[in-house]
Amino acid sequence: MGILALITGKAGASGFGSASTAEHVTDGADASRLTVAITGGASGIGLETSRVFALRGAHVVIAARNTEAASEARKTIMEKNPTARIDVLKLDLSSLKSVRAFVDQFNSMKLPLNILINNAGVMFCPFQLSKNGVEMQFATNHLGYFLLTNLLLDTMKATAKSTGIEGRIVNLSSVAHHHTYPKGIDFDNLNDEKIYNDKMAYGQSKLANLLHAKELSRRLKEEGANITVNSVHPGLIMTNLMRHSFVLMKVLQVATYILWKNVPQGAATTCYVGLSPQLKGVTGKYFADCNVEKTSKLARSEELAKQLWDFSEELIKSAK
Repeated sequence: MGILALITGKAGASGFGSASTAEHVTDGADASRLTVAITGGASGIGLETSRVFALRGAHVVIAARNTEAASEARKTIMEKNPTARIDVLKLDLSSLKSVRAFVDQFNSMKLPLNILINNAGVMFCPFQLSKNGVEMQFATNHLGYFLLTNLLLDTMKATAKSTGIEGRIVNLSSVAHHHTYPKGIDFDNLNDEKIYNDKMAYGQSKLANLLHAKELSRRLKEEGANITVNSVHPGLIMTNLMRHSFVLMKVLQVATYILWKNVPQGAATTCYVGLSPQLKGVTGKYFADCNVEKTSKLARSEELAKQLWDFSEELIKSAK
């Protein structure tokens, strides 16, 4: 991501750039045959993603921890778009029990699933363990998604097969994946409060998003499934995600204000990767400002991706 392009909003090879908005990058898209599940779709860039997918005709399922806020979000969207199809289901990604309950509820609705947007997350939170005894940022930002995605895969495969429409999974990662622990994923000290660093733990979870997408993409390609898996960096946006470091982020925003995006710009890359016909068959990539971007060396490691996959499976099996 060139700093000049980021500042000026200059379009890249896709025809879009940092100044592009979610509506702009999906202009002309017809999503009326699609069902999309969006985690954290009730606020911030998740809400904008929900709004724009609904605007393009998709049946949107908002998965949110706070269903009251999600219902309000649904109401807000439908005030301007009365024909929008939106359902709200409860999901707390830090709880594996909640993930399983969400999938059971989703399956009971007998809906197809074309697109999964793994959007929700936590950032820079103080050290704490999830209900399953896993460091909270890793539990919420990676492990919950890992289980959620795996449990929804059969539905996505069946939908892609019956409709002939390519399924898409989009993981929201971050440029923060460059700033993590020395080994990338600190498997041996995941829950060690003594060495915990909120910034590096966040970077670790965002690296995990990339590695998860990389390995899942490889597996799906190997079995011939008509589903792509990609990761995105939405950019710097002041949202509720930053509640644990609000003062720090405000100071950073003042110092680097020219690099920050508004919410419609922040949701653009997610919507582009989720809906653009330009990306048919494109999988295992990382996007920023609606263009393919290079990742860190650790994020390109096939060995680390496979190790994380096996570790995640074992962690779920042994979870409290």
